[in-house]
Amino acid sequence: MPGVTDVHVHIQPFEMLKPEVLEGMKRERQDFDVFLRIAHDPRAFLEHLDAVGVERACLINYVAPEVMGYTDKVNEYVVRYAEVDRERLIPFGSVHPRLTPEPEEAVRKLVREDHIGGLKIHPPHQLFEPNAYVHGDMPALRSLYAEAEDARVPVMIHTGTSVFPGARARFANPLAVDDVAVDFPNLRILLAHGGRPFWCEEAFFLLRRHANVFLDISSIPPKHLLKYFPRLEEISDKTLFGSDWPGPGVPGIAENLAAFRALPLSEQAKHQILSENARTLFP
Repeated sequence: MPGVTDVHVHIQPFEMLKPEVLEGMKRERQDFDVFLRIAHDPRAFLEHLDAVGVERACLINYVAPEVMGYTDKVNEYVVRYAEVDRERLIPFGSVHPRLTPEPEEAVRKLVREDHIGGLKIHPPHQLFEPNAYVHGDMPALRSLYAEAEDARVPVMIHTGTSVFPGARARFANPLAVDDVAVDFPNLRILLAHGGRPFWCEEAFFLLRRHANVFLDISSIPPKHLLKYFPRLEEISDKTLFGSDWPGPGVPGIAENLAAFRALPLSEQAKHQILSENARTLFP
């Protein structure tokens, strides 16, 4: 029986963060030195996964120099980090359609040569809407989706607010993903955070409308999950567990797992969300 997959863990080169963001992270997490050590030692992270009862983890990285400080070097970092155990560590890479040099070629390399497990788009931090290609303004974004669709590589799109300085919430409404799902019907799209806290109904609509749209519940405190998604049982076959660890306000992977397992959901739904659905998207 497959184990738990956490589809949303931020294993990143934290030293690349802008000074004000890095200081905020250190204030938020008193144990930040632990994360720095894990960020440079994949075997320490695998030991942590063993300790909290997680089989696999998606390592979320993205290019956002303007807001966060992360450059295209995050791709080299995460591919190298995951080489220690590609069965358990699923690297997510990124390009910025406006700022990455030759973005079409960069995404093609990630997909075809680096065999990335997924691509991440973070509209509030990258400062564009996920459907920005529609009017011809960002053709490289269209190419990114087309490459991912052809290679059957999932694309994770951040939906919902962000507390980091410089983030733009107006780019965070998941409804813009409707265009992407229509234009790329075979692209597997994962809505990170389900549009919380303002746009959960929009996210639920997209999951119900589109066969290729999925939900990750990361960054939603499990105790509030059924308030945001009272009909979660109905979409349990399209929902995936994620922690967003070590993001702001996330107590820990083990704590989130325990709180999720305590929810009044069927055992079948829990198993789908914790294990089975991730095996479909990340076989």
